[in-house]
Amino acid sequence: MKTKRAIQSSQKVQGKQMWRFWLYSTIGIICFFIPVRLNHNETILVDHVHLGFRSLIGDGMPYLALLMILLGAILPLKRQDYRKSITDAILVLFKVLGAIMGVMYVLKIGPAILFRDNYGPFLFDKLMMPLSVLIPIGAVALSLLVGYGLLEFIGVLMQPIMRPIFKTPGKSAIDAVASFVGSYSLGLLITNRVYKDGMYNKKEAVIIATGFSTVSATFMVIVARTLDLMDYWNLYFWLCLIITFIVTAISAHLPPISTESVEYYGGQQGEQEVKVVGSRVAAAWQEAKKQSHQAMPLIQNIWVNIKEGLEMTVAILPSILSIGFIGLLLADYTPIIDWLSYIFYPVVYLFPIADQALLAKASAISIVEMFLPSLLVTKAAIEVRFVVAITSVSAIIFFSALVPCILATEIKIPVWKLVAIWFIRVVLTLLIVIPISLFIF
Repeated sequence: MKTKRAIQSSQKVQGKQMWRFWLYSTIGIICFFIPVRLNHNETILVDHVHLGFRSLIGDGMPYLALLMILLGAILPLKRQDYRKSITDAILVLFKVLGAIMGVMYVLKIGPAILFRDNYGPFLFDKLMMPLSVLIPIGAVALSLLVGYGLLEFIGVLMQPIMRPIFKTPGKSAIDAVASFVGSYSLGLLITNRVYKDGMYNKKEAVIIATGFSTVSATFMVIVARTLDLMDYWNLYFWLCLIITFIVTAISAHLPPISTESVEYYGGQQGEQEVKVVGSRVAAAWQEAKKQSHQAMPLIQNIWVNIKEGLEMTVAILPSILSIGFIGLLLADYTPIIDWLSYIFYPVVYLFPIADQALLAKASAISIVEMFLPSLLVTKAAIEVRFVVAITSVSAIIFFSALVPCILATEIKIPVWKLVAIWFIRVVLTLLIVIPISLFIF
């Protein structure tokens, strides 16, 4: 009798709850991972919705972005975040500065340099306005992707690959794909949510945040177009993907990441990966059933994700604006980037590649903003352009956007550690991609 009840219970879970796994997960996959052509534009549905929303708002978009920037500056002042630590105090200062710059840019007042094409218009129009809409909309789609069993199903299937190579759970494969087809902000949104739920420990979250949260494939198209590499698009894209993940696999086994804490968020015991006995697919399906059965209702899940998405959006916008602007000023008007480029000379000068000093400078400036290296080498030899196109993506860490995004999460990676990881990633990328580029071209 007991066995019969257990069987009935299992059937009840499958019959009553598993439709959520199939329906919500399918819609989530379509939203995040399948490019669709609409209005002569081919991108993922989340991006289409974001573009449609911006088109609907029209001339009101700058004001919506400004409202979020102002909230991002006011809330930490109200919470007195500046009292927590020196890092928090500095970040609050940058947020206030970003709010002031946002007001000046939208109201068309302030110094002329703010309105130069590669300063205010680049930072506000190309970063502020898209991110102010993309992250909250992505959070809605994230509700379908995370919570109803897909993450658990993929996690069990991908264990044999992700754990030994990247030292992360199988479910981190979702983060990797979300970043490449969506954006680093969406990838970090997933990482932060899963980390807070106790499914990643601190070390795993750091590896994922700094190793998988790169720019999207759509932004890679912009890089390729800028550097006149579209004739080599497939070669560029797949090498970029492979090299980025190779660098992540290597850096996960090196300090400072290898020495990171393995504690779980908020002292949670943490979710242990499933020990598979017998069929891996059957074990994956069992975990998916378990999660789908205990998942919260969709509306509640959407509300939780929208709330977290909005919190992340207002947290990152003002600091992206101020840090990005200061970084651009340092790059254009000081020798700091030139001095920083010397650290890459020993690597670059190992190879007989053209424009070595320029390549070193482009590598160094990637820490400010990932698009700046491309602007620096538009006239360089093709092998240099190819190296820079891949390095700027594989480096991952940059202060104009990703660093504020990471600092806004609960993962809490110190800035010095982010800089160290950036340096390691750039060196490893150069060592791998320069010989490949010389061989191809």
